Amino acid sequence: MPERVARFITIGGRVQGVGFRPYVYRLAHRHDITGWVRNVNGAVEIHAEGTPAQLQRFNEALLSEAPPLSAPGPLAVAACQPEHAEAFSIRVSTASSSAAIHLPPDGFVCADCLAELHDPANRRHRYPFINCTQCGPRYTLITALPYDRPNTAMRDFTLCPDCRREYENPLDRRFHAEPIACPVCGPHLQLVSGEETHEGDQAALAATVAALRAGKIVAVKGVGGYHLMCDARNDAAVTTLRARKPRPAKPLAVMFRDLKALGEAVHTTPEQEVLLDSPERPIVLLSKRADTRLSDHIAPGLAEIGCLLPYSPLHDLLLDDFDGPLVATSGNLSGEPVLTDTHEAHTRLAHIADAFLHHNRPIVRPADDPVYRVIAGVPRPLRLGRGSAPLEFELSAPLAEPLLALGSHMKNTLCLAWGTRAIVSPHIGELDTVRSLDTLAQVAADLQRLYQVEASRLLVDRHPGYGYRRFARDSRLPLAEVWHHHAHASALAWEYPDADTWIVFAWDGVGLGDDQTLWGGEAFTGAPGRWQRAASFRPFRLPGGDKAGREPWRAAAALLWETGQSAPFAPAALHQAWSTRLNSPASSSVGRLFDAASALCGICTQARFEGEGPMRLEAVGATAGGAAIALPLERDPFGIWRSDWAPLVPMLADEAR
Repeated sequence: MPERVARFITIGGRVQGVGFRPYVYRLAHRHDITGWVRNVNGAVEIHAEGTPAQLQRFNEALLSEAPPLSAPGPLAVAACQPEHAEAFSIRVSTASSSAAIHLPPDGFVCADCLAELHDPANRRHRYPFINCTQCGPRYTLITALPYDRPNTAMRDFTLCPDCRREYENPLDRRFHAEPIACPVCGPHLQLVSGEETHEGDQAALAATVAALRAGKIVAVKGVGGYHLMCDARNDAAVTTLRARKPRPAKPLAVMFRDLKALGEAVHTTPEQEVLLDSPERPIVLLSKRADTRLSDHIAPGLAEIGCLLPYSPLHDLLLDDFDGPLVATSGNLSGEPVLTDTHEAHTRLAHIADAFLHHNRPIVRPADDPVYRVIAGVPRPLRLGRGSAPLEFELSAPLAEPLLALGSHMKNTLCLAWGTRAIVSPHIGELDTVRSLDTLAQVAADLQRLYQVEASRLLVDRHPGYGYRRFARDSRLPLAEVWHHHAHASALAWEYPDADTWIVFAWDGVGLGDDQTLWGGEAFTGAPGRWQRAASFRPFRLPGGDKAGREPWRAAAALLWETGQSAPFAPAALHQAWSTRLNSPASSSVGRLFDAASALCGICTQARFEGEGPMRLEAVGATAGGAAIALPLERDPFGIWRSDWAPLVPMLADEAR
């Protein structure tokens, strides 16, 4: 009989919170391996004993048959002394000083749990918090590592005997499923509507559905925060939600029961359907059907609607019982991070929601819904969030020191990087409020604590007016300042690494350029750290500065004045200020050019939300034919190639068109 030998195996990557230890246990039994498996911070350690042939088959299967939600890294295998174990066991997790930590994102409810959810004979029938090792909350639930129940928001929910048996059975799919719960021992729902309270899951769900059918707005506590929900086919409900939030025109997301119901309202491609049904269960931008029964107030003037499918058992039950699409917009005050705390949500959303569907499972950290768009057949994230963040990237070369990048002022996210790892946080939002800045500070501290990495330097945008500048000063860490569009260029270079030199186009709203003008229509050559501005658009002065982003007519007036034409709709005093360069900064922003185009075409002169003008222009353009127009290209005195938009102005302003 071949001699049994021992191997010590370490596996990094996403291997915690995804059922990896019970998977290893079952695999070991199949291959007659003895020893043990345990979690350490960010990794799984295995002591395996068997014949060389058994160990080889075991090692090969570890990666090839890994659980669907896992993403294991390469195996590190070393010979070790046999312990002569008689069986294979799962050991208690240990903490370590390792920084190779991989936080699992939140997972959508799996098919097995859905089957149990709708099985009247199952003890978890219609239980809104059903989960297992292959689904359920993770990132929004974890308080510390290693990922064990005492280090989650479930620590105060003592397991009942039935759940304890499942939790301790290595052959059960709920073995060490840390959020495991049932109606006997787990969290429960509560609906509060004025002075009326409905306790218990089924009573609360029934009252919620009744409120929604009556055209009411309900704040629903989910996985990563609250949604504000209402009947997506009820004009009065949708307009009331808009008036109360207030959110007069910005598009609202809609949740559908399934792909069949979704297909009655929007057009989909196979790539979009795969994305909708992916583990992230994101909001996906989809083209409206002409015969949709959704309220016209969901996305007024736009050709697309943000759509998503249920991702938690609570949402599945809600959509099933309501039997129709529901608006599912973030439960927050516009521009702020999504609300997570029951008391705070009840207080801050009291003027918006008619009722509140709460539950008593704490949300440790916010995670708004991610937003994607399929572009040329490829899913592109517009916003990271629940299920997609924290998002990890591998850097091509190790960093000299740990860094914390603070991102932009708008649509803010953070990035913690050390060694060859970079971790991007979920979406935080606009940094215009105290609450947003508090959330930024909390996320920054949270990332460093969970990953056990302390940043020794901050990366910030060179714009001195960004909201996080005080946070940066208070940190007392050294700063490295980065030009806004150089950061865009470097991100694209990382995405397409097979080159030594790149040509990159960075077009956006505005960002401060190294000539102290507002850039946003740039072309760079070079590489990260040595970008050269090669081309741009003809600059134009924005009357009123930042106001131009909210009032597209200002950019339209600027283009008319720049080309020697009058702008009768603009006040004479504004033209005088523009002529003397008073509060009229120069810009090469493509975003502002699209604002101007939308206003000149009479589509949008006053923006009710960021980007409304270009979005409505895009919707109109999608139904019309296009033609290529050659624009003049000349070098300016500084050697920058300038594309001149002037020939477009008379075409855009031609009322006869």
